[in-house]
Amino acid sequence: MSLGAGQNTEGTNAGGIFVQFNQDCTSLVAGSSSGYHLFALTPDDGVEEIYASRSGQDTCLVDRLFSSSLVAIVTVSAPRKLIVCHYKKGTEICNYSYSNTILAVKLNRSRLIVCLEESLHIHNIRDMKILHTIRDTPPNPRGLCALSPCVDHCYVAYPGSSAVGEVQIFDAVHLNAKCVMSAHESPLAALAWSMCGRRLATASERGTVIRVFAVPERTRLYEFRRGVKRCVSIACLAFSACGAYLAATSNTETVHVFRLQEDEAPPEPEPAEAGWVGWLQQAVAAGAGYLPAPVADVLAQGRAFAAARLPVAGHRAVAAVTNVARAPRLLVATSAGELLVFALDAADGGECTLLRHHHLLPPADHRQQQQPQGESPHTSHISHISHAPAAANNSYAGALRGRDPSQMTESERACELGAAAEGSPPRGSFDVRDPRHFPPMRPAGSAPADAAPAH
Repeated sequence: MSLGAGQNTEGTNAGGIFVQFNQDCTSLVAGSSSGYHLFALTPDDGVEEIYASRSGQDTCLVDRLFSSSLVAIVTVSAPRKLIVCHYKKGTEICNYSYSNTILAVKLNRSRLIVCLEESLHIHNIRDMKILHTIRDTPPNPRGLCALSPCVDHCYVAYPGSSAVGEVQIFDAVHLNAKCVMSAHESPLAALAWSMCGRRLATASERGTVIRVFAVPERTRLYEFRRGVKRCVSIACLAFSACGAYLAATSNTETVHVFRLQEDEAPPEPEPAEAGWVGWLQQAVAAGAGYLPAPVADVLAQGRAFAAARLPVAGHRAVAAVTNVARAPRLLVATSAGELLVFALDAADGGECTLLRHHHLLPPADHRQQQQPQGESPHTSHISHISHAPAAANNSYAGALRGRDPSQMTESERACELGAAAEGSPPRGSFDVRDPRHFPPMRPAGSAPADAAPAH
């Protein structure tokens, strides 16, 4: 994707597209040269394009609030402007301009966070008013920050230093600093919250060690070693919705999955393996008090429970661990416009099997077209759609469409934001709020209106 000057966010890389899963990993968003796209994951390991803006605006950032109609976007032509839309109605609800390039946008059901290089802006999701600005943060050119999906523990994590791996935790509801954690010796490269908002995963620029902390207790719960051969650049950390797995992508062709216990307690030691590695583990367990602390820490670090190999290395990738038809899946979306679906063996882990290989966007939507290097039998091409905005089903929505958002009253804006933030019912289910989903009711004992009279 063609980024703004110096922009390098967690879902992108130069020459590709922006990709990101929503907060509960039920859908995927993508920003392309023609606009933004929304994809839904289907029960047969497929993916369906449910919306394409086709605005002609090169979109560099896009985030969707869970499965709602609320979408926040940033375009290449206006990198300092945040646009908030109701995509189903085709209306722009509001927009805000900032003093510098927007590097990241994060949403949950309570707050919207805008990250600039040296400041963070906290908005109320219900009326988009700025509640607080964290100014003079350490230089953060990659826009590294993470917002907890849970409104009960609505924390923002961001780098507290550009020299070491210090993490600042800010309470976005009570608007005060929560705590500071020393996570790594080298600067941070990735941050991720669990769905409950009580665990924070971190990785540094060295890329060899991944840690998981309890927040706000600042207790280190887990420490995993991604590898020992070389330092890599961690691109993404992602918890599964159940909190039992943590996935990590990097600039290599391997995606690692680590297994965590469901409770907050540190994991029990696993049985020692055969060979010299097992012997070392036994030695550490027996004489940990006699070894230098750094040596004991390295030998005690957990290793990946499962791993998946991508067909091509070098594309920036984001991952998600979720269930598809009650089966664990590892999903990997890349800046080349691809989505790979892997089977994850919950019992034994090991090498993940590639089930499906989807091409999300046609070549015309790629900012830098890439020639395919051959396709596997699992490869599928998404049937692309070009959605016009949904027709207005009431005069209020019709009046708002095409209207300058600055002309909306606060009441109108709040109404539109509230309507957009409401989650959509699952595809194919009944909506108890919609009378069209139910047959007409009649008093007990009365005859149907179209019944023939009795003789």
